[in-house]
Amino acid sequence: MGLSTSVLAIDAGNSKTDVAVIAADGSVVGAARGGGFQPPKVGVDAAVDVLTEAVGRAFAQAGVEAVGHVSACLANADLPVEEAELAHALRARDWSASASVDVRNDTFAVLRAGLLEDAEPRGVAVVCGAGVNCAGMLPDGRTARFPAIGKISGDWGGGGGLADEALWFAARAEDGRGERTALMRTLPDHFGLASMYALIEALHLGHVSAARRHECAPVLFATAADGDPVARALVDRMADEVVAMSTVALRRLDLLDEEVPVLLGGSVLAARHPQLDSRIGELLAAQAPKATPRVVSERPVLGAGLLGLDAVGAPPRVHARLRGFYAG
Repeated sequence: MGLSTSVLAIDAGNSKTDVAVIAADGSVVGAARGGGFQPPKVGVDAAVDVLTEAVGRAFAQAGVEAVGHVSACLANADLPVEEAELAHALRARDWSASASVDVRNDTFAVLRAGLLEDAEPRGVAVVCGAGVNCAGMLPDGRTARFPAIGKISGDWGGGGGLADEALWFAARAEDGRGERTALMRTLPDHFGLASMYALIEALHLGHVSAARRHECAPVLFATAADGDPVARALVDRMADEVVAMSTVALRRLDLLDEEVPVLLGGSVLAARHPQLDSRIGELLAAQAPKATPRVVSERPVLGAGLLGLDAVGAPPRVHARLRGFYAG
């Protein structure tokens, strides 16, 4: 298989993990899907055990016991110290015959997958799924990134943050502390409940599971599309945050005045909500007029694989073969 230039690509998100074993010619010879990667909740070793199960199945399919290089793009690898800790944990699993392991935040997988010119890993990506994060990259290896660990690092939004905001405004609207909003009706309706009080009670007592809170974000967007001012203001603020992160990353990499892609990924941005899309486009046109926004439809594991091929010095035809596999 050309062990020294073979790659194990891992894209591990909060809810699922995709792995692929990539041969030296760019063909995918083994692949598997596993559970979510959540070291803050279960610890590093237990989180890596989840990866190990999926990697084991992919290796068995490929008929190998190791590869030349491991390229892992992992959720919750938000700080360089966390990337180093996780890289150490992955090396201990002996997936790379030469202990060659590169760990990055999963935002870099979206960025690399969405870049259409494989010879130039250059651009900015914003991922808005359960949370929100942004990363930029240049061909010389320089990057721009954010801690993205919640409010203490200045973050706002993402699907989880939007759900919390929607519930907050709806609760205050129902009890009179806040302005009126249709969210006080649409949110409990979604869960088959008669009032916000009933929804608050159900969430608090676990009758509606905490895992279902993310369902509030699509309800927020639907309510905004129907014209509710409070919901629309929250959608606008999400767009503002996406553009703020994008333009700061572009500025840090001296790309504000250059033609460059701004790649948008994650479940919230991939849903293509017209109000959100429109405002992001308008704000980017004003603040970074040469930037081109594009919603990434490619699977992030492709990005992890391309980063791995970059690391082993694979030629463009190998990159193209891998991209062709995921385009099929």
